[in-house]
Amino acid sequence: MSGSFAVFARELKLAWSGGGGAALPVGFFAAAASMTPFAVGSDTIALQTAGPGVIWIALALSSLLPMERLFQADLEDGTLDAYASSGVGMEGIALAKTLAHWIATGIPLALVSPILWIMLQGAPEASGLVAGAALVGSLAFFFFGSIGAALAAGMRRGGLLIALVTLPLYVPTMIFGAATLDAAASGGDWLGPLMLTGSAALFGIATSPFGAAMALRTAID
Repeated sequence: MSGSFAVFARELKLAWSGGGGAALPVGFFAAAASMTPFAVGSDTIALQTAGPGVIWIALALSSLLPMERLFQADLEDGTLDAYASSGVGMEGIALAKTLAHWIATGIPLALVSPILWIMLQGAPEASGLVAGAALVGSLAFFFFGSIGAALAAGMRRGGLLIALVTLPLYVPTMIFGAATLDAAASGGDWLGPLMLTGSAALFGIATSPFGAAMALRTAID
């Protein structure tokens, strides 16, 4: 556990010391959502209808952007080999690295989501729910994405493989998350879909470190 905490602290420091590590995903998230009025028009009802789905699709795609470098850099410079020979479990390494990158990138994405929600004519009073749902959903996206990132480590043009592997895993979380916002917009029961979104995140946290660890061991060998 102490080794995993050391990896977590290192990754968090590297993510923040780079300065603007979250800028690209956040910028993509904002740009993708901002293009919606150009596609569906400026009608309030149309934007409110499209808003929940657009936000969650944009959040999922934005979460994919940091995945290609999640393990690739450490594999190239030999850090993963050093971790493997240090006795730290590869599952703990995958968990620590993914959690650190989610804190550095996923939390800023969640903080931006209420602004985009209001921009798409969503009810301002639901902003807290939007941020909370995006926080939970991005957690699921990052952990499911870590499996694709581990599989693509050491491969050329690994971004395509990450997308092919990860996007199908994102679908349930996107459905539950969009249903949460749709229920909030219509005044329906949003608690059920939000709990399902949380269940998807918990499932990702519980299972993805093992899948990522298996792929990383193969990449190191």
